[in-house]
Amino acid sequence: MKAFVFTDPSLARHAGRFVWLEIDTERAKNAPFRRKFPVQALPTFFIVDPVDEQVAMRWVGGMNVAQLDRLLTGDPLATKRRGAGTDADLAHADSLYGAGDNAGAAAAYETVLAEAPAGWAGYPRTVEALLYALSQTDAPEKCVTIASDALPRLRGLPASSSAAAYGLDCALSLPATHPDRVRRVAQFEQACREVLADTTIAIAADDRSGLYIALLGARSDAGDSSGNRALAREWASFLEREAARAHTGEQRAVFDPHRLSAYLELGEPERAVPMLEQTQREFPDDYNPPARLAIAYRAMKRWPDALAASDAAMTRAYGPRKLRIYDARAEIHAGAGDSTAAKRTLEEAIRYAEGLPQGQRSESTIATFRKKLAGYR
Repeated sequence: MKAFVFTDPSLARHAGRFVWLEIDTERAKNAPFRRKFPVQALPTFFIVDPVDEQVAMRWVGGMNVAQLDRLLTGDPLATKRRGAGTDADLAHADSLYGAGDNAGAAAAYETVLAEAPAGWAGYPRTVEALLYALSQTDAPEKCVTIASDALPRLRGLPASSSAAAYGLDCALSLPATHPDRVRRVAQFEQACREVLADTTIAIAADDRSGLYIALLGARSDAGDSSGNRALAREWASFLEREAARAHTGEQRAVFDPHRLSAYLELGEPERAVPMLEQTQREFPDDYNPPARLAIAYRAMKRWPDALAASDAAMTRAYGPRKLRIYDARAEIHAGAGDSTAAKRTLEEAIRYAEGLPQGQRSESTIATFRKKLAGYR
């Protein structure tokens, strides 16, 4: 968003209607914000009513310039304040969604869609919010049904990407014994491929990359190692082309994490090293390049290099994201055969996680670390 969207001068026309506030959710001082406005995925955008500080709109995930422009032009504050009919129901659903009540929001969004008039302009963004909420509430069957119904209505629109990806993820979450699982997985695999093939759909490159990730999950689920590898090669080539088109180092670095994942999928982590070293030179204060280098070196079994990169990342990182570096560091020690150091790292990670303020502290993450630590005893 920073590299490709917020820089677009056409968005300046909204400057008189909105006050932009960027929150670094990793900073301890911003934990109270996270308690009030739950952030379950990055990026997340809120439009907040300055009168009552209630969320008028929440958007999870990235956008292109046209999507962001439509979001701001739609005047969600006016929708929230009108308080009648579909507008009132939508405002209620958005308020639940903004508060992180995914189950309540899903039910409310379903009501909105059931009552909305034919051809309602708010359908795409509403069904996207509904599908995300359902994906967070362990409701794969309902998610699959709604995504399937949405696909024909979203054909050619950016929201078709979300419907295809959420639909596939939810289909894969259906029990193995579900009678419709195979058909649904195949349906959404095809939908993902159709969106990828349609270059006229105005979605960001990293959203297209997300479709490859969803498809890889399906091939892995099917035990199709050759199909998985072919898809990973296609994915890596796509990302390399996009990175080559970048006009700035910041734009090129956008693709680093997905490129690393693609190279790991291919069993070729060494291909990530030059790109990550370049990013580290250009952004020496960023913890991401050395953290990713540590992962690449770990896959290459270059244990001293992996630990050195992890050290560099640790000195730059802060907040909850530091826990990922602890986790990777423990795996590096374990891979090198030093179980004592791996246990010590996990113990340190638990102490750090427990010391995070409310709003940043994750009990599930702490439980995961404790489970891993117990495995060494």
